[in-house]
Amino acid sequence: MKKNIKSFSIILFAAIIGFTGCKKTEYSFGEIKTPADLALATTVVGTNVANPNGDGTGKVAIVATSTNVLSYNINYGDGTTEVVPTGTITHKYSSPGTSEYTITVSAVGTGGSLSTISKKIKVFVDFEIPATMLSYLTNGSSQVWVTDKDAPGHVGVGPATDFSPIWYAAAPNTRDACLYDDEITFSKDANNKVTMSVDNKGQTFIIAAATAYYSLAGGDNCYNITTAAKSLAFMDATSASTSANSTRIQFVVPGNGIVNFATGGNTYEILSITSTTMHLRNIGIDGNSWYQKLKVK
Repeated sequence: MKKNIKSFSIILFAAIIGFTGCKKTEYSFGEIKTPADLALATTVVGTNVANPNGDGTGKVAIVATSTNVLSYNINYGDGTTEVVPTGTITHKYSSPGTSEYTITVSAVGTGGSLSTISKKIKVFVDFEIPATMLSYLTNGSSQVWVTDKDAPGHVGVGPATDFSPIWYAAAPNTRDACLYDDEITFSKDANNKVTMSVDNKGQTFIIAAATAYYSLAGGDNCYNITTAAKSLAFMDATSASTSANSTRIQFVVPGNGIVNFATGGNTYEILSITSTTMHLRNIGIDGNSWYQKLKVK
């Protein structure tokens, strides 16, 4: 009997020890505090009256602040996200032109608690002109171009769906004198921004379809037009061209859109360029593609 009691006591003691040893360990994160007073401030670098969407660098200074925060998750709205412990960072956008982005910041607190805030911004990004093209265009600083009047097809026109002047290509030295005396100067600054000035000697050749666009009336002819220096915006071509028939780069001439002769359009695709020649394509107000060939003066 004593032996049985002793055996039972040993089994009971072992069971108690086993039960105690299998008890799950409990952990505590402490008090969960959700981030509060979340604020988001953004500054597009270089913003001023003349450049409301920035200086073209694409840089945006971002400052997020909050209480009870461990870190910040920032979605820049351009397909990229980042964990920013301090909430302060400068992000560089890369898509050329002016684009709108929504920045979303999630402040992370204890236990994974979140507070979120969003803000829309507009950012201007200058297109980075290939170095060789920039050198050809400006000769490293400034360069004067004129109509390549000795070249076949120095003025031409064709359908908007084509990339050659299949309807008309001017023979050498057959166009109006006012088209041949223009001097087009392309210049670059220290930041590789390009400006263009046109000395048209008082008159510019305008196609008949575009005269009304310039508040004039009449057919294909030379007209008195005032020209001024303009800052050009370069970007990837928006046409259906290919690398076989174009450089796939275009530039926009603000205002009257005139490089040499006027078509009512202001976007010029650079079909080809060398250190001495340049071939441009422009969609005129008539919906046709117009061509001009330039050469270094």
